[in-house]
Amino acid sequence: MVNFFMQVIFVLSFLYGVVEIFRYVHMLQLSGYQAKEYFHWCKEHPAAVLPLSRILMVLLVFLFTFVANGVSQQWWLIGYEIITIVFLLYSLVVAFPQKAKKPLVFTKRVWRFLITYAIVYGVYLGAFGMANLLLESFYWVFFFVFVPFLVFVVNGINLPIEKAIANHFIKDAKRILAEHKDLIVIGITGSYGKTSTKNFLHDVLSAKYNTFMTPASFNTTMGVVRAIRENLKPSHEVFICEMGAKGVGEIKEICDIVHPQYGLITSIGEQHLETFLSVDNIIKTKFELADAIPSDGFVCLNYDNEYIANHKVTNTRVVPYTVAGTGYHAENIQVSSSGNSFTFVEPSGEKTEFTTKLLGVHSIQNIIGCLALARELGVPAQKMVYPVRLLKPVQHRLELLPNGFIDDAFNSNPAGFRAALDVLKSFEGQRILVTPGMVELGEREAALNEELGAYAANCCDWAVLVGERQAPPLKKGLLKAGFDEQKIYVAKSLNDGLRFLNTLPMQGKRTVLLENDLPDNYN
Repeated sequence: MVNFFMQVIFVLSFLYGVVEIFRYVHMLQLSGYQAKEYFHWCKEHPAAVLPLSRILMVLLVFLFTFVANGVSQQWWLIGYEIITIVFLLYSLVVAFPQKAKKPLVFTKRVWRFLITYAIVYGVYLGAFGMANLLLESFYWVFFFVFVPFLVFVVNGINLPIEKAIANHFIKDAKRILAEHKDLIVIGITGSYGKTSTKNFLHDVLSAKYNTFMTPASFNTTMGVVRAIRENLKPSHEVFICEMGAKGVGEIKEICDIVHPQYGLITSIGEQHLETFLSVDNIIKTKFELADAIPSDGFVCLNYDNEYIANHKVTNTRVVPYTVAGTGYHAENIQVSSSGNSFTFVEPSGEKTEFTTKLLGVHSIQNIIGCLALARELGVPAQKMVYPVRLLKPVQHRLELLPNGFIDDAFNSNPAGFRAALDVLKSFEGQRILVTPGMVELGEREAALNEELGAYAANCCDWAVLVGERQAPPLKKGLLKAGFDEQKIYVAKSLNDGLRFLNTLPMQGKRTVLLENDLPDNYN
């Protein structure tokens, strides 16, 4: 009987270890496999790392073991094993993964991680199987308390292998680019707006060139490398490379691979301050793109952004653009809830009329940057009128849906938040804001969210704040600006917030702005 229970315990232990590691490797993947970011998640989510129920159950088993260790009766041991089995079954139910917004992707790296983990876990269980009752309990306590941190160990073990594989892929990407001798390479970066600008630039340049861009948000070093190796074809004439970063040196790392001849910096603002630590570091990092442009190239700079306008570039030609006033710019701007129109003005004085279905003044700003770069590469302005008219918003970025929702779920910066609120304000009827606020803003996070709450007070009629942890500064800002507290709802989750929406009485046309939807590692 005892041997049978031990076999059940072994099987359940294995299953529990599998379920738990899937949860934690998912968080590691969302953290970009960076130990620092994964540790930050552990620190910010103690209930997920070590729930109270697990602590109580471990203490129960531990206490029972001390009692049973001094008793010779067989039934004590059987009782202990039954309690252990009940504990494992309960833990399996609690730990079973819920539906994720961005599920774990079983990449080859994840499989390598899981194989290494299985080896470490097998050695651990082997040691557990040879232990006496008292030592066995210490193993239980260690495992159930520290299993989330075994991820650090396994990730560290695999790090040399992952670096070697990454270096091989980088060399292969460099080889592919070297074979494209006449390829035009354009780098795009910025604190925000870079993905939308990349898509818009692809569409307008396609009026003259066979253009390839990094897909979706493939803007990390290995994301860019993967895009080159899997999708860049000999027939492509232009390669538009989006470059993202969370730390100093990351843009330079991408530039050292792709060697851009031209560049565009969309914006600089307070984003990812947890990793950058200061705005000066953000400025330095974004301008790593400009530093990489050769003297016979050029970089398009958004001079509406004071951080960009005040930074000197001496190694290459600067092409400034603005919504109104400097370099390539716009006149006669007309903004509405159905789209925008404007006159594109070139430094030569030539003017061209454009219309777009995109929402918000910031969309015009992004389009002006694309038009400026395209004109510098010889694309006639008139050839871009039709492509601009057909431009569609990038999915989850100020995307107006048929049900009255404005989906801005991928926006994650204060300036973009304000721009989205301006768009919401332009709609008539009942206007509802649904947001968890902004994250990764370091010490400024609470203050910036409070400012955004105050700004939102004049842009919406109802505010649904998602997440009890993130809501307080937003609510504080709303109330300071005189917003009616009866029209603020703090939701436990996005689904809870959407359920609340359905209880509100309709007052004419309803527009709902879904502003930022935090990934699973922030919930």
